[in-house]
Order: sequence, then C-alpha cells, then structure tokens
Amino acid sequence: MALSEIDRNLLERCLTKKPRAWEDFVDRFMGLVIHVINHTAHCRSVLLASTDRDDLVGDVMLQFVENDFAVLRHFRGQSSLATYLTVISRRVVVKKLIERHQATSLGSLAGEPHSNDASVEQRIEDREEVDRLLQSLGGTEAQVVRLYHLEGKTYQEISRTTGMSTNSVGPMLSRVRSKLRGMPQA
Repeated sequence: MALSEIDRNLLERCLTKKPRAWEDFVDRFMGLVIHVINHTAHCRSVLLASTDRDDLVGDVMLQFVENDFAVLRHFRGQSSLATYLTVISRRVVVKKLIERHQATSLGSLAGEPHSNDASVEQRIEDREEVDRLLQSLGGTEAQVVRLYHLEGKTYQEISRTTGMSTNSVGPMLSRVRSKLRGMPQA
C-alpha cells in the first residue's frame, strides 16, 4: 500500500514543525506503537508491566523525533507510513527488550538482587490479594488470569488449555484488568 495523502500531509507537517503536527502524529500512531510493543513482547514471551510499556512507548517516540525527525526524514514512501513505523517500532522494542534481558542476566550473575524481586512477606501478601481478586471472577476469566499472571503461560498455551481462540485472550485480560481496577481494595 502506498503512502496515503493524509499520512503524506501529516509527515510533511511534522518535518516542517507545524503547530500541533506532533500531537496529530501521536494521536494517529500511538495505538499502532502500543500494539507493536504488546505483540513483540508477547511473541518473545515477555511480561510487561504498564510502566515497562510506557517506557517502551517513550523509547519508540524518542526514536521518531531524535536528530530532528531523522527516522521520519528517511521514509521513502515505498510503503504505507504505518508499515514503516511498525518496522521501526519493532526494532526499537526488540533492542530494548534484549538490553533489559542482558542487564537482568548480568545482575543475577553478579549476585545482585533483581529490582523486581520482593520479600517473601510481600509475595505472600500479593498472592493473598491475587487470590481474593480471582475469587471475584467467573470461571474462564479466573482461569485465564491465573494461567497468564500466576503461571506465566503464553496466549497460545492459554488458548490450548481453555479452548478459547488465541486472539480472544488479550481482550479478555484487558476486560478483567478494567473490572479489577474498579473493585474496592481490601
């Protein structure tokens, strides 16, 4: 698919630094960037906290604006802008995930505690909270949450276990998270 007129105009506005151009760019492509981050992490069986996802969004967006929009200036229009940005986003995310994995591996080799390690007491409290929240969910929802968050299963493994389609796992987890956020804390 060739570059659309809308994207051509948006790209030109960004490169000439027109007012609100960057905000319009972010509005148009933020969902794409988040999807690439989630998909890339999922394909590499990496669980991302929302703060990790936010950091990766920042890394990708920074890549787009670095050196006076160099990445956008290199776009040749031989594909859609979305396709080009998907490739760039994926490269940034893979690089950052590898860096994060290497830093974690080096830290554990040096005997340093992982930054996300919790004390035994905290883990017990967290597990009790998770168990309380799971009791408020129905059968399949609870099973999917348990498999994903507690057992670290991939979407494909959850699909095989539950019989639901792989493409339904992510949306169900999102709905459950929204539901749980609305619940009163113990």
